[in-house]
Amino acid sequence: MKKIVLTIALVTICSIVSAQKQVTIKAGTIIPMQSINNVKAVDVSEGQTVDFHVMQDILVDEVCVIPRGSLVKGKVSEARKSTIAGTKGRLHITIDRMNLENGEPLFFSNTEVRLYGKNRTPLAVVLGCLAWPCIFIPGTKAVMPAGYEVHATVASNMTVRL
Repeated sequence: MKKIVLTIALVTICSIVSAQKQVTIKAGTIIPMQSINNVKAVDVSEGQTVDFHVMQDILVDEVCVIPRGSLVKGKVSEARKSTIAGTKGRLHITIDRMNLENGEPLFFSNTEVRLYGKNRTPLAVVLGCLAWPCIFIPGTKAVMPAGYEVHATVASNMTVRL
């Protein structure tokens, strides 16, 4: 009786292990994503995280490996507000990886968001020569609106067990 139970258990475990499918997400696969919130350079600081979500299901061999809506976190690498004399604001966000549903990290290559405000330095300097208070004209702010689209590229092949 013990041999029968042991055999059934062994067959069941083997069938479960063989039923797990493995697929490979290839290097260069594009992952389209959107920002979830409005992000202003004035309101964030370096090192702060910014949330994005995947815009569409990512399929490999007709199997969904990254579902639509998956959360991706970016990190602010530079945040400068606009200042006097027309200096523009700057906002840089780096997205280097995301975690898959199984907890494994999927790394991206060179995925950065770089946004700049409008430079008003020439205007501030010229008007500042005519009327000195005009030198205090600031540049415009760097803002990433909600829904801003970013395309991340997978850095290297990754085998995923589903």
